[in-house]
Amino acid sequence: MLDPEIGFTSDVIKDPNRFIGRQDLIRSCMQAINSPNSLIAIYGKRGVGKSSLLRQLQQMALGDYTLATNAGLHHEIPSDPRTYLTVFYTCDSLIDSGESLINRLCNDSNEEDGLLRLVPSQGKEVVEFTRTKEVSAGADLKVVNWGAKGVESQKYSSVVEGDNIQTFRNFIASVVQEQVKNKMNRHGLLILLDEFDVLQNKDGVGSIIKSLSSSDVKFGICGIGQDLADLIEDHASVERLLEQGAVHVKTMPTKEAIAILDKAEDLFGDALTIDAQVKLDIVSASQGYPYFIQMIGKSCVNKAGQSGQTNVDRAIYESVLDDIKNGIAFPTLESAYQRAIGQTDNRQMLLHLLAESPEEQTLFHEDVGRIFLKTVRKDAEDFDVDYLDQNLPRLLDQKFGPVLRRIEEGQGVYEFVNPVFRLYVNLRKF
Repeated sequence: MLDPEIGFTSDVIKDPNRFIGRQDLIRSCMQAINSPNSLIAIYGKRGVGKSSLLRQLQQMALGDYTLATNAGLHHEIPSDPRTYLTVFYTCDSLIDSGESLINRLCNDSNEEDGLLRLVPSQGKEVVEFTRTKEVSAGADLKVVNWGAKGVESQKYSSVVEGDNIQTFRNFIASVVQEQVKNKMNRHGLLILLDEFDVLQNKDGVGSIIKSLSSSDVKFGICGIGQDLADLIEDHASVERLLEQGAVHVKTMPTKEAIAILDKAEDLFGDALTIDAQVKLDIVSASQGYPYFIQMIGKSCVNKAGQSGQTNVDRAIYESVLDDIKNGIAFPTLESAYQRAIGQTDNRQMLLHLLAESPEEQTLFHEDVGRIFLKTVRKDAEDFDVDYLDQNLPRLLDQKFGPVLRRIEEGQGVYEFVNPVFRLYVNLRKF
């Protein structure tokens, strides 16, 4: 059996040599990194590759411009690019406030990405090296050697009991002065927050970012477009910081989407090939979402292995489609599907009608397509779907997903929380 991870992965892509396309986005990231005063915001739909782009931005911030060179942008790399020490933190839904987020950052001792690894301590030395691809499949730079005394060493910067915000400020100030300027000779500290959209309450985050942002300290967030509105609502001046740092990630054009499959073939070498028409079919079903392309690709590799084939042909792809239609291929998406529909045929039909409904243009800062309930209501009548208003609330309920989110710009306007799930529903058999 061939390991599908050789060519396909549903994980975040850290290796710049596996990153495909996105030339305009790479250019925007370079400009944002090299702007001394800006908030970097990578935003877009779920499944479009935001987290992978954020990791690539981190690599460039550390001074590794392999990605830009691969993308043919070597001539646009500044002669003296701004370089940073970086903190990378992935948010989770248990963080219930801006202060809670700061508390997490102050206590994150991750040896590669955590803030604490940079806070100067006795017996601790900041060192710099590049991990080989054999070790990490990437090039995460600038980590810390804790030294003999370890994490428990007395810190030069002070912890203020009961005041996480001031402690965070003290940590940042000490890192900038002792590490960024004195030891590592960098331009600044870059704090990157991934999965920012899972924070239920973002109150206070915008104010913290605005007050700490300077030529020495830069923040970067990664989330959906609505996050930008939340930050601006929290602190209006954040909008000015976004002028040079907003990076809108959209779905991939067909040519780049096919390049994902071409790259997978290269990585597999002589062990696996994919028919040209199958590539087009996968890209069509995925509608430009690289995450879904990777998922279908992995399923095709597994199916080919089970059949003893080294070529993904039409028969292999059709077999994968049958597994998707019958709820076998993707257990996580199938679980979400079952939670959403419950035991109700009417709700199941409603979910499929919503997934098939054409998307409409939406707010300027967000590219998530709107669904108008009045359009779906007419289709529901044509298909004899009863009790639409009674079945809809479950699809909005946090306990069962949620599948949909209500858009406040008009009555009866919704969007799919996860557009990849929408693609799955369209392929799933009713």
